[in-house]
Amino acid sequence: MKYDNIICATFLNRPNRFIAEVEIEGRKERVHVKNTGRCKELLVPDCEVYLTEPGTPGRKTRYDLVAVRKSNGILFNIDSQAPNKVVKEWLTEQNFDTVIPEYTYGDSRIDFYMERHNAGGDAERRLMEVKGCTLEIDGVGYFPDAPTKRGVKHLKELTKAVKGGYKASLVFVIQMDGVTEVRPNIKTHPEFAEALEEAKDAGVEVLYLACHVEPGSLTVI
Repeated sequence: MKYDNIICATFLNRPNRFIAEVEIEGRKERVHVKNTGRCKELLVPDCEVYLTEPGTPGRKTRYDLVAVRKSNGILFNIDSQAPNKVVKEWLTEQNFDTVIPEYTYGDSRIDFYMERHNAGGDAERRLMEVKGCTLEIDGVGYFPDAPTKRGVKHLKELTKAVKGGYKASLVFVIQMDGVTEVRPNIKTHPEFAEALEEAKDAGVEVLYLACHVEPGSLTVI
């Protein structure tokens, strides 16, 4: 996944979860943060951030903040829309006959529904939910970085789907280099950790997509 344009800036502060103030070539600019998570260990004063300019008419902010360089030097993509785009590209290489994004199942909107037909004509039906990981501690990824009732709901839907004859997957897109594993952030949201264990016990497959991050791209490796 690539961005059409990208510029470097210096992070100043984050007045609320949607807005950040940055410095671009000596001027202060308010930008949209494309991640409603906390990102407290990433968005610290004077850190290096990267912005894209969508050019959408009528916007209140000219730029979107999509990436940040952590104090350890690692570049993180924090665009919450990027994981689904990356997985959509990745799925084109996985030999599914049908891929439908934003699929309604039960009381939830699941990120992807796929079908794959075998030689005998039988169809594998699979539901896939995607989560982006932007929290790294000592070389390990953790999710979530803030409580997510929606995430718990999706795990319960996947668990129910497996019991109903579907295949199901939870995919963690790791939005940083050097990390290959994601663990549940029990301290932040124990209910998510419990729902994840229940889902795994029911047969939900958990995948980790390691990625390479550049200021203007996020690529599965």
